Amino acid sequence: MELKVKLSARNTLKGKVVDIKMGQTTAHIKLDIGGGNVVTASITNEAVEELNLKVGDEAWGVVKASDVMIAKEA
Repeated sequence: MELKVKLSARNTLKGKVVDIKMGQTTAHIKLDIGGGNVVTASITNEAVEELNLKVGDEAWGVVKASDVMIAKEA
């Protein structure tokens, strides 16, 4: 399945929803993007409902950031 929308963000990460933790107003979604890598997104509970997100769904993480920080162990 291919993401068929136009976005200004250049970084999309296709994966599988492996966990959804609903909070009072915000949900944390874990997306397995393969290779042992899991990204976590914080979105509103309303967005989870509107997207009808469920564990096992194929979804995309869309990264839009004006800054990227780099860290290295000393």
